Amino acid sequence: MKKVLVSGGCGFLGSHLIDRLLLRDDVELILVVDNLWTGRTRNLAHINDPRLDLAECSIESYASKTRFDEIIHLASPASPPWYMREPVRVIQANVHGALNLLGHLAPQGRVSYTSTSEVYGDPLVSPQPESYRGSVDCTGPRSSYDESKRCTEALLFESQRVSGLDIRVARLFNVYGPRTRIDDGRAISNFIGQALTTGALTVYGDGRQSRSWGYVDDIVEGLARFFWRDSIRYRGPLNIGNDREIPVIDIARHIQKLVPGTTLKFMPPAPQDPTNRRPDLTIARAVLPGWKAEIPYEEGVRRTLEWFRAELARGLEPLKAPEPLFELGARRKARTGTHG
Repeated sequence: MKKVLVSGGCGFLGSHLIDRLLLRDDVELILVVDNLWTGRTRNLAHINDPRLDLAECSIESYASKTRFDEIIHLASPASPPWYMREPVRVIQANVHGALNLLGHLAPQGRVSYTSTSEVYGDPLVSPQPESYRGSVDCTGPRSSYDESKRCTEALLFESQRVSGLDIRVARLFNVYGPRTRIDDGRAISNFIGQALTTGALTVYGDGRQSRSWGYVDDIVEGLARFFWRDSIRYRGPLNIGNDREIPVIDIARHIQKLVPGTTLKFMPPAPQDPTNRRPDLTIARAVLPGWKAEIPYEEGVRRTLEWFRAELARGLEPLKAPEPLFELGARRKARTGTHG
């Protein structure tokens, strides 16, 4: 029987992965380590299983004599407004968290890591294969997230090369769905939160920047197969996402149809917002035969909207619309007269 540690298990993606882990009959303990920075205990409130335990602390400071057969490292905000606010914490969660977790791994254990399409930066090739080295600004406003993910990948792959560490590294593309915070700050959650509160959907730039939106059920199925279910030797990196590329403006207009009476509010482009995102899934199709992102964004957005609507009706989400960091920063500069 195995002991599994999941960092960030109270978060949006982590909680869905916990649901899949609990379907296993070879696991005796699932320990969630989460400091509740962006995660919420209510994401796991539906679970009544004695195998699940929670340690409320940061992953970089977690200490225990227990050694885990599997460690899944998800702890890190994935939204620009969150990781731009506290970049040092983001770097600590990814890099220091991974370093700390290696010391809690049992002999012959496995470390699985959720990296990101952000390692490709503002890509100059499309779709992006895992071999693409990216176009990343290591001094830009997104660098705390981009570079800490890249550094953690390097740590794991070098550990694998030098010591034979068993690893799995997945690069995720624009995951969305139920259990996302209303103040998450990414496009779909922002649009839905604004549609259900102020009615004005904020679009940065002309909205033609494209993304490959992956509904959480599809993405978690891919992760479960890659991290533990399938007997495969490939260690990664592995793109996991939906290769249907959709402009941001199309998502906003679709939500307008679902919530009549909403309007679009155009704002200046977000700093260094990538122009495109689309995964090359050639390796994923070979490594995970039969897996694909099946839920189209039209259906996924509808499901997510209904979940947000129910949460707001139950009073479990703040009624205030999400306020992106970019607008907050602009107002601070206007008040102080600084333009650095």
